[in-house]
Amino acid sequence: MLLVSTMAFVGKDTGTDTRLGATRRLRHSSNRSLKVFLSRLVNLRLRMMTPSFSQVVATVSKTLIVISLVATLFSFSSAQDVVARKQKPLSDPSKADDDKEPLTIVEEELRAKRAIKAADREYQENLDRARDLSSLGAAIVTAFKEKNGLDHDDIKKLDKVEKLAKGIRRAAGGSEDKVEMEQPPKDLTSAMEMLNDLSQSLKEKVEKTPKHVISASVIDEANVLLELIRIVRTMPAKV
Repeated sequence: MLLVSTMAFVGKDTGTDTRLGATRRLRHSSNRSLKVFLSRLVNLRLRMMTPSFSQVVATVSKTLIVISLVATLFSFSSAQDVVARKQKPLSDPSKADDDKEPLTIVEEELRAKRAIKAADREYQENLDRARDLSSLGAAIVTAFKEKNGLDHDDIKKLDKVEKLAKGIRRAAGGSEDKVEMEQPPKDLTSAMEMLNDLSQSLKEKVEKTPKHVISASVIDEANVLLELIRIVRTMPAKV
């Protein structure tokens, strides 16, 4: 009986080992099949992607070639423009004037008339300056005699006299020129007397000067008046 029991136990162990071996082989076979399946799936995916990737590479290459050609053409065109600008001769103003058609008699007459009108207008404006200057000078002197001094309004009028005198000098053909008076005024009273005389004298000289004439006497008189105004500004405003 002992022998029978031992053989039965051994038989049970052998059957168990057989089943375990079969289970391991089944699992191994399943794992191997799964690996083969995944490998085939990856290869199939790669084969499907390869044509698309090649197309992308080809498209990018063509685009780069086109960009390179465009850049080359642009550089060549720019170089030609630079060379053309360097080779282009400079225009000669004298030749340009020669190429102009001469004025007709009617055009010359119109130009001459416009020049005469402009000169007449400038002459009249200068007469108006001289008359305004004379009036302002007389008003300043009158105010000084009444108040024995110059107030703020009188100084403003003196500034206008200075501006008018510069305009008269410029219209007469003169420019800024410092003048030293031979006998400058010693006080405000004598300065006001000189202002009255000079403003009146300058007006008369401008009125007597013909049109289109540069008058040295008008220029000198205006310069003396401007120097007198400069001296007045350095004196006390009250006597």
